[in-house]
Amino acid sequence: MEWIHILEGGLSGVVSVGKFILEAISVLCVFLGIAKTVQLALRFSEFQYDEFLFIQLRIRFGVWLALALEFQLGADILATTIAPKMETLIKLGAIAVIRTLLNYFLTIELDHEFEFRENQSEKDNLPSIKK
Repeated sequence: MEWIHILEGGLSGVVSVGKFILEAISVLCVFLGIAKTVQLALRFSEFQYDEFLFIQLRIRFGVWLALALEFQLGADILATTIAPKMETLIKLGAIAVIRTLLNYFLTIELDHEFEFRENQSEKDNLPSIKK
């Protein structure tokens, strides 16, 4: 039975490293989203369509936030594999539900804004970015 404890320790280490990597990727996504959004703002700074530009910026950043939430959810799922207590599992489950709902509503909002942007672009011949 000693080997079971060794395997459990190994699994715990692998899960901890995987969770750290997923969380680091999530943070990287947020920073990349900020950089890409600022880059877009600077590129469109010469244009004067305020609402249109604001929607473009929200979509650009929102896509990166949705991606970051996906990686955070993956990290939460990994963490549940080694959670020793029911209390920890309940907390992680609640966090996962909250993140999933945030991601769901963010995706809905992004889809609506993307459709509005595309309609606006076609109507006014404005520059657009790819989804």
